[in-house]
Amino acid sequence: MNTENNDQVTPQQPIHSGFGAQSTAREVLEGIDLSGKTAIVTGGYSGVGLETTRALAEAGATVIVPARTPEKARASVAGIPRVELAELDLIDRDSIDAFAQQFLESGRALDILINNAGIMAPPLVRDKRGYESQFATNHLGHFQLTLQLWPALKQAGSARVVSVSSTGVRFGGVNFEDIHYEQQEYDKWKAYGQSKSANALFAVALDKRGQAHGVRAFSVHPGRIMTDLVRFMSDEEKVAANGVFKTAEQGAATSVWCATSAQLNGKGGVYCLDVDIAEVVPANAPQGLSQLIEGVFPWAIDPDYAERLWQVSEDMTQIKFSD
Repeated sequence: MNTENNDQVTPQQPIHSGFGAQSTAREVLEGIDLSGKTAIVTGGYSGVGLETTRALAEAGATVIVPARTPEKARASVAGIPRVELAELDLIDRDSIDAFAQQFLESGRALDILINNAGIMAPPLVRDKRGYESQFATNHLGHFQLTLQLWPALKQAGSARVVSVSSTGVRFGGVNFEDIHYEQQEYDKWKAYGQSKSANALFAVALDKRGQAHGVRAFSVHPGRIMTDLVRFMSDEEKVAANGVFKTAEQGAATSVWCATSAQLNGKGGVYCLDVDIAEVVPANAPQGLSQLIEGVFPWAIDPDYAERLWQVSEDMTQIKFSD
């Protein structure tokens, strides 16, 4: 295995892509032909995920949309070409294994994996393993899925993995001493921030491992968008978070840019927003729900934290990465 590229680190700084906060997924994909490409978009049947699915499919890709209830998803994706539905519950390790095995048995290469699905700020819920639900769903589920699909990503020869993070990284990094709130009182926003920081850190560690195989990884903040994701927020929290909102199609733009753009050839492991690589903001920048953050906090892209998270994630999922 060629490991020379593993030392190439993409700077966490804008490249001036020519796009911006108002750019849409369709605009980003203009002139890009994805015919013959295969993509998987978790949560690809609602909100930003649905617009991501639509944009990739209309550009020619075959898009597989995993859903806990494929029947409900079918109505959402009706009329979109080249979409396949499958069953997947990201908080259920057996369901993840079954979905991944089914895809691998198809023999197809996987060109694009967009880890988009997630939950935000629910009451404390634990999965069958006792893991806190936001970390289990938003990070561990996607970690397990990506590792199980690794042979298909390698097979593509030039694949992209996009993890949908959030400005929620502002609420804090991964608390390695008590990830699942077994010793401290549960804080739904810190737990959300932890899971979104984990999404970003996962991209850092995955990109390091994937470079030699042509697999590059990115994390993205889609922007503030009113979708079903806010269903656990109180009216007071929604008012506090009020500000400039994007449409779902604008929110999907950064994901599809990271998944397809030639501007990012040879790059990876970076956190992106507004269809560009984000700047790093100071660790002491305002972190309240109402603050508009135009960058990424250092704890969400730290390579040492990324490696520590990778090892913890392997232990928690009982899956070891094999390149």
